[in-house]
Amino acid sequence: MATTIDEISLNYEEDGVLIVKELDKEVLSKGAWTTILFRYQNWDKGKEEYSKDMFSIRRYQKRQGEYIPKSKFNISSLEQANKIIEILQKWTKADN
Repeated sequence: MATTIDEISLNYEEDGVLIVKELDKEVLSKGAWTTILFRYQNWDKGKEEYSKDMFSIRRYQKRQGEYIPKSKFNISSLEQANKIIEILQKWTKADN
């Protein structure tokens, strides 16, 4: 378990192969509840290459000095990511 936000990672290795490769992360909020947006790729064993970029929003709760994963939302495609961006921009412009 991670004790600092910097230690939180999506990287996952199995049998010497990096199955989930974290490309980037942005901390959206800090505190007892931390939200992080990750950019990552999955290893495709059949093709022997990494997938297209994928995205995940993850929430962690800090309890007894460790960050515990509590929830996640995976953005399954670039198309879905762009749609989310478009809607959020529309909503935030409407509020201003």
